[in-house]
Amino acid sequence: VKLVESGGGSVQSGGSLKLSCAVSGFSHSSYCMGWFRQAPEKEREEVAIINLGGQASYGDFVQGRFTISEDSDKNTVHLQMDRLLPEDTAMYYCAAFRFKCYSAGYWNSLKRGDNYWGQGTQVTVSS
Repeated sequence: VKLVESGGGSVQSGGSLKLSCAVSGFSHSSYCMGWFRQAPEKEREEVAIINLGGQASYGDFVQGRFTISEDSDKNTVHLQMDRLLPEDTAMYYCAAFRFKCYSAGYWNSLKRGDNYWGQGTQVTVSS
């Protein structure tokens, strides 16, 4: 299984970026995909996740600024980020799970660390 992120970069506060994650070697009838981020000296946090079929969930800090979407034909998940803030600066990681989002399997997988991760893409927002 391979997850490859793209689309990170530097932008000024209020700007936009679109992250994409191309997934290969992963095919599961019940899966969850999403984006997590980690800033220096901070814990990893969930940004947005989406179930097969399009049901999405977002971290509280998103406040309607980001949109996650999937292109199941191309096995790709996107994160459109608008109205970016300096506090959004972090390494963003794509993740894939063999379980539905927020299921017991999802939480156990996160705890064990046996879900799939991309290598990360840096997002830097300047004020």
